[in-house]
Amino acid sequence: MGAGGVGAGGSIEGSALGENSQVANIHFHEAPAATATATVAWPVEIGPVPALASAFQPRHDLRKQVEGARADGGSVVLTQVLSGGGGVGKTQLAAACACDAAAEGYDLVVWVAATEAQQVITQYAQAAARVGVAGGDPEADARLFLEWLATTSRRWLVVLDDVTDPAVLTSWWPASRTGSGWVLATTRLKDARMTGGGRTRIDIDVYTPDEARTFVEARLTGEGMEHLLDEQVTELAFALGHLPLALSHATAYMINEELTCTAYLALLTDQRTSLEEALPESADTEGYGRQITTTLLLSLEAAQAADATGFATTALRLVALLDPSGHPHALWSAPPLLDCLAPEAASPAEAHKTLRLLHRYALITCDTRAEPRAVRIHALTARAVREGIPEARLPGLAKAAADALVNIWPSPDQLRPDLAASLRANTDALAAHASDSLWDSAPHAVLGRAGESLSRSGLVAPALAYWQSLAADCERRMGHEHFRTLTVRSALASAYADAWRLPEAVGLQERLLADCRRLVGDQHPLTLGVRNNLAISYGKTGRTEEVVGLFERLVADCERQFGDSHPHTLTARNNLAAAYREVGRVVWAVGLQRRVIADSERLLGAEHPDTLGARLNLINCYWQAGLVEEAGELLTQLMADCERLLGYEHPETLDVRSHLAYYCWRAGRVEEAVPLLEALVADRERLMGADHPETLTGRGNLAVAHWEAGRREEGLRLLRRAVADLDRVLGSGHSDTVSARSTLVRYERDLLSDH
Repeated sequence: MGAGGVGAGGSIEGSALGENSQVANIHFHEAPAATATATVAWPVEIGPVPALASAFQPRHDLRKQVEGARADGGSVVLTQVLSGGGGVGKTQLAAACACDAAAEGYDLVVWVAATEAQQVITQYAQAAARVGVAGGDPEADARLFLEWLATTSRRWLVVLDDVTDPAVLTSWWPASRTGSGWVLATTRLKDARMTGGGRTRIDIDVYTPDEARTFVEARLTGEGMEHLLDEQVTELAFALGHLPLALSHATAYMINEELTCTAYLALLTDQRTSLEEALPESADTEGYGRQITTTLLLSLEAAQAADATGFATTALRLVALLDPSGHPHALWSAPPLLDCLAPEAASPAEAHKTLRLLHRYALITCDTRAEPRAVRIHALTARAVREGIPEARLPGLAKAAADALVNIWPSPDQLRPDLAASLRANTDALAAHASDSLWDSAPHAVLGRAGESLSRSGLVAPALAYWQSLAADCERRMGHEHFRTLTVRSALASAYADAWRLPEAVGLQERLLADCRRLVGDQHPLTLGVRNNLAISYGKTGRTEEVVGLFERLVADCERQFGDSHPHTLTARNNLAAAYREVGRVVWAVGLQRRVIADSERLLGAEHPDTLGARLNLINCYWQAGLVEEAGELLTQLMADCERLLGYEHPETLDVRSHLAYYCWRAGRVEEAVPLLEALVADRERLMGADHPETLTGRGNLAVAHWEAGRREEGLRLLRRAVADLDRVLGSGHSDTVSARSTLVRYERDLLSDH
């Protein structure tokens, strides 16, 4: 045999092959010639079939797929090719099928280690001897055995375990012309050649969460170690990616060391613990014969050998630094990632070819139908890959991935919420695996983009937590007055305001404004942005008259600094129009708001979120001016656009839904308004939290709607709860609290007078 590893087609002597296989050296022996009078003792088993693992999970859904695929074939030979990565339990499932076949009275069950053609020939020759058709030459006997399988009426099953090269088995696939037999193959490959000739592929994934939990519980209970089970068993199974092989190693380690689920989970997730330490070879109690890292990356050598571009290793490392749940395929058309593969030499087509190569060898999944998570990897496989990245290579890989994320990040990203969520998740994963590589003289731009995306998506609590963490990192790494620290502090202050933590927002913005004026000047774009945000926060605290003057000066400064048509100038004008409306200067507000909408449509587009927001502000102006019908017409159009562009649960859409309910109410259609408000309050409570001011205000509006619809007891109950919550969250002096309490007093007085 030539040199090279198993995956590359080299010698397998002294190697363990396939899940649950044992090390065995294979030597050819001439089989004795069969005589015409040879008697066969049925049933016959050639193999032997591997024993089922402790706490083996039957995986009923997969077994149904196997049986269904057999039944659909009728009298035609049907070969299931169970395809999946290392450790997912392909061999164990095949072994269960083989055990069932023997129990059901099959005449012949043959288990073949199918890594190389010579192994298959040897097993077939042995089988030929056992069924009485051998003549003495191994290869000739193997062909005689295939002929016998094709024509016999006896029931048989042949399992080809761990096929690594379909080409070498082309002439060795069994067939049954009588319909009495079938073939079951296992492979790590996802190769089209595995499904030719009437063979059906069934993908074997990891355990389901329920199967994984049941495995852990059964394994520990079976060893009398029930005391190791605790409330972290589900989290432990999740951390192991529900991978059968990893669960087997982990539970054995827990038993050996008497570690609870919580204690083992802490060990596993400790960044100082390597995969080999958490899942050591000594925990291989089921006889898999390989270390966990070797199993997870078994196909890498073969993939590298088949890699014409030379990109496979680098591509796999990049995938391992990103979110295991998937990242957009478009990332592999971004110049930073292509340059990382090969400066000025890699093309998107070559990158895709490399991804599909890794896909075929079951190291990753590359499926463009699954966008924006088209490229995925099992979390433990990714960890095994990361632990093999040379320290000197990590910064370059991480920066390339971060640059590529920024390159494909749409602005604005609200119109593509699934893509935005995927990009945020990949940024989080990259930061977790290579945090220091994303900081040079300042945090990488992708870190800011992720925070901005959270804020724009209305994810108030996650956005606040994100900006708090990033601001702390900036201050620790760069100091309190570094320009990038100032920028992140500004975003943090806005996050406080979005969460209606107004004292913290105002306090931080006032301190920040003083720092910006001192460090970069009053007319710097950052300072102008802080002035804008501080004015908004003042407006939320009821300082409306003061806000008008602040925005008038801000608009003048933006026009001078950026020009008449800059987006910053449009934003300042939009906020000034809202401030005019709040103080009752409605005519001014309407005129300015119409100008903002026209400019926004011309500069940003009719479907830009800022344009949609400006249209909603105009509707508010119309209502305050008493133009209810005009407002209603605009609202109907805006609702359709927001739902189409942003989705039914986007914060902007929620605001429009609130206005739509209010319009029905103002138009005297209270019974229509009530279910709209009920759905809105439920969605806001689920998406924003029970104590978010928008939720509390919505609950107060729902209470009033119930009252006006004649359901006074229900209205009072909801209003009392709303007043108590507003008082607790916003304070007794807040305008919303004062208004709600005044309404409650009036309702209670009216109800008392009715009695």
